[in-house]
Amino acid sequence: MLPRLILIMLFLLPTMAVADCECAPDEVLPDNLFPRVRLETSMGDVVVELNRMRAPATSNNFLKYVLDGHYDGTVMHRVIPGFVVQGGGYGPDFSERPVRAPVINESGNGLANNAYTIAMARFSDPHSATSQFYFNMAANDQLNPNPRNWGYTVFGDVVEGREVLDAIATVETGFSEALAAADVPVEAVVVKRVRVE
Repeated sequence: MLPRLILIMLFLLPTMAVADCECAPDEVLPDNLFPRVRLETSMGDVVVELNRMRAPATSNNFLKYVLDGHYDGTVMHRVIPGFVVQGGGYGPDFSERPVRAPVINESGNGLANNAYTIAMARFSDPHSATSQFYFNMAANDQLNPNPRNWGYTVFGDVVEGREVLDAIATVETGFSEALAAADVPVEAVVVKRVRVE
């Protein structure tokens, strides 16, 4: 009886984790399968094209944050050359922006963490992505799913402004007491405005 109970509990654990997340966010701009979003930063503009066919929940989640103005006035708070440029969660004073329920992990959608793609940041829980995103600055195969682990959901490509991301990736970084983290730009890289084109 005990082995059967353990088996049932192991079966239920993933279901319980998924139940806490936003599995199917309401559709945003449903007639556009590949919407483009412009991020106006203090170092130039970056345009991403979202892939709603492969990452519908993640794309809708991101678009909701865009239309709510969540990203306006945030900073790129993590910059690691040859790895990632990450933002979407903090204001210039590193105050954390409020977030909605996490979105379901769609990392098995066939989109890889290749250079100049946009993906969702998350905690160790695979279904914990909320508003933070990152740009891959290299082919980060270790962030892709494999038979034993969930990956990080890629949901679009950079179609304009790769040179802007290259420049951001070279800014001086250091340890931030406010974030208790390394790899934080010494001079803020501000995301001034984000809008759907």
